[in-house]
Amino acid sequence: MSIASSMKNLIYAFLFTLPLNLFSQYTDVINSNRPGLSVSAYAVGKNVVQLEAGLFFEQSDHSLLNTQSNIWGTDLSLRYGLLFEQLELNWEGAYQNQNITYGDLGTSDNLTDFSRNRIGLKYLIYDRYKDPERNKPNLYSWKANYGFKFKNLIPSVAVYGGATLNLGDNPFYVGDPTVSYRAMVATQSRLTPRFVLITNIAYDRISTDFPELSYLISLSHAFRNPKWSVFVENQGINSDRYSDVLIRGGVAHLFQDNFQADVNMGASFKNTPSRIFITLGASYRLDFHKDKPIAIDEQNGGENGGPIKKNSMKKKKREARKKKKRSGSGAEDIDLGPSKKQLRKLKKAKKKKNKGKTRDDGVIDF
Repeated sequence: MSIASSMKNLIYAFLFTLPLNLFSQYTDVINSNRPGLSVSAYAVGKNVVQLEAGLFFEQSDHSLLNTQSNIWGTDLSLRYGLLFEQLELNWEGAYQNQNITYGDLGTSDNLTDFSRNRIGLKYLIYDRYKDPERNKPNLYSWKANYGFKFKNLIPSVAVYGGATLNLGDNPFYVGDPTVSYRAMVATQSRLTPRFVLITNIAYDRISTDFPELSYLISLSHAFRNPKWSVFVENQGINSDRYSDVLIRGGVAHLFQDNFQADVNMGASFKNTPSRIFITLGASYRLDFHKDKPIAIDEQNGGENGGPIKKNSMKKKKREARKKKKRSGSGAEDIDLGPSKKQLRKLKKAKKKKNKGKTRDDGVIDF
């Protein structure tokens, strides 16, 4: 058995024994598209600048052409929340160096250029969780908060439009025009507080001789400490130039609110070419986001927190310290919800509130 075959079997074993774990409008902590290639339905948030980058290595062998390739490169994504919360401008690039050996000819070649270079706009057209009622916990059932429901499959939906750039004499896309076009639909479903499903369907290199239709399906899971999450992802590519089915999986860790690191590995299902790859990456954001002030006449009662209570600032400081000591939160869609103890407190507070309401009904008590 060859080294490449052994490595591929090892990767498959790693991917399928991973617990099916994931990660993604503005949040207090970074929400990154990494470590996979799938794109979330949500934008990073207005005035947020975010860099997502990785270093990758790939071994690619083609059984019919009798070629062996070692590929090193970097992939980059620069995201910016433009004008309003639902809109994002992003640039994605992958620059690589490929050393290819032709076994039948006894020669080798070196190819260097962008294997991916595109810019576009993404817009969230439907936010499944915009209605705050959908985010309220069930105070009477812990299972109801954590269990799977078929309605959770209803996704948030975003659309993307952009351009793929082919600058100069690119050896990976010979004959392609300088600019071609790309369209995509991205969906995102929160299956449970810990599981997130993302799908992308894209049509790329429109107007070239080799348009490309592709899909991505990504399932992620957060651990009880949501700073840790894992994912598995399936990618399919269909084009006259290159078609394949790939699988990848990996782990991400949130070090700080604005910094995340990750690792992922994957492989192809065929040997024309056979591909195995590994990527180390990180995501960092510069957060210039500011909440839009709400006019007083547009506010609902109690939106400003009601009257200031005695020692309220001390209580807030204690809560902030407790929050810092806890494990922290992950990205937006990894919302682990209240614990059983927290549910009991919420239920007790609700009963107390309702009791006060029934007494204050305008009837004079004697």
